[in-house]
Amino acid sequence: MLVHLPRAEGYGTIPRTKNGPALAGYGAVAMKDALATTMATLPDQLRRSLTWDRGKELSAHAQLTVETGLPIYFADPHSPWQRATNENTNGLLRQYFPKGTDLSRWSTDELTAIAAVLNSRPRKTLGWKTPAEALDEHLQSAQPSVATTD
Repeated sequence: MLVHLPRAEGYGTIPRTKNGPALAGYGAVAMKDALATTMATLPDQLRRSLTWDRGKELSAHAQLTVETGLPIYFADPHSPWQRATNENTNGLLRQYFPKGTDLSRWSTDELTAIAAVLNSRPRKTLGWKTPAEALDEHLQSAQPSVATTD
């Protein structure tokens, strides 16, 4: 899932204030709100925890945990292997968004379309299934079985 961070109200019209709100949409509060909204769309069995790097954009992690009940874990500094899927996904995203790209120009619909393309791409680590197929398989296996009357 890709999370869209929209510009905050007042971006471009309100002068920047030292230690003021992150009107560009990249601040901790914008990230917390966007993650809370996105995570709420997931089934419970997929909403068990979140592992993050040590970026300042998740400095509101305690409030996110309070609002969602989602435990947040942080990778050790300089330890990308602790977030291998995230690092791999970042590499795939660079095909669409080269480093330094202004992500604000992309809409939620465009990000959803890019996520759909990436989730339809087979992965070696998934036995050449797509992430969408692996997720569907996981969700199907988590469904309780119902006995037949035959």
